[in-house]
Amino acid sequence: MKIKKLLALLLAGAMSASLLAGCGGGKNEDAAANNGGGAGTETASDLAYVQDKGNMIIGYTVYEPMNYTDENGEFTGFDTEFAKAVCEKLGVEPEFVEIDWGTKVIELDAKSIDCIWNGMTITDDLKENISVSDPYVKNMQVVIIKDSNKDKFTDTASLAGANLVAEAGSAGQSAIEADENLSQANLTTVTKQTDALLEIESGASDAAVLDWTLAKSMIGEGTDFADLMMIDGAELSVEEYGIGFRKDSDLCTKVNEIMNELVEDGTLPALAEKYGLSLAE
Repeated sequence: MKIKKLLALLLAGAMSASLLAGCGGGKNEDAAANNGGGAGTETASDLAYVQDKGNMIIGYTVYEPMNYTDENGEFTGFDTEFAKAVCEKLGVEPEFVEIDWGTKVIELDAKSIDCIWNGMTITDDLKENISVSDPYVKNMQVVIIKDSNKDKFTDTASLAGANLVAEAGSAGQSAIEADENLSQANLTTVTKQTDALLEIESGASDAAVLDWTLAKSMIGEGTDFADLMMIDGAELSVEEYGIGFRKDSDLCTKVNEIMNELVEDGTLPALAEKYGLSLAE
């Protein structure tokens, strides 16, 4: 009888050890999965995550003068050069990935990208969901029409009931929805601000609401949209651009430090002058 009891105790002990080992392995796997590591090591921070993998994936849309391809086929722009300068100081390579602006926060949270760096207007809604850098460039929303319609559309009141277009999820769309007159118009959304210009060019829409920084570079004499113009006095909002990072990211804090360095050493002021932009104060 004593032998049977001893065997039972030994068997119970072996089963307990096996169960404990199984639980321990599960925790290690969960930790590795949650921190983006496949080797079982935890990432201490978002900054370390980016530096460990050696690159920063930058989400953008085509938006001149912030991120675009020039006539020589070179990908460039204010934000492009700004991001490269920051990545150099971080010791990582920049990797630019074109995204759908309407799903930018989802892309960020899923780690498809590490930041949103594309003339992103700082809003309270965004700051609730992501970390946003210090402001770096000033902007405003403007109304774009065909030059041939300048006598028909003279202000926002004249556009009530018209066909408007804006980039989905953009400050332009928010400005339309917030304006007493423009909110009465028929709104179509597109995936890029440049697509909004094509809508006006083709006559599919009467007016577009988009960033002044883009409009001043892409419409008027000497551009591909020479017959488009801004409505004078129809500035809808004055705003500032920021860079988006995952919520509570220490990478955001580090980029703010580097941004200040680039202001002090003259890099950012020189880029602003090159691209005709005004730095945030």
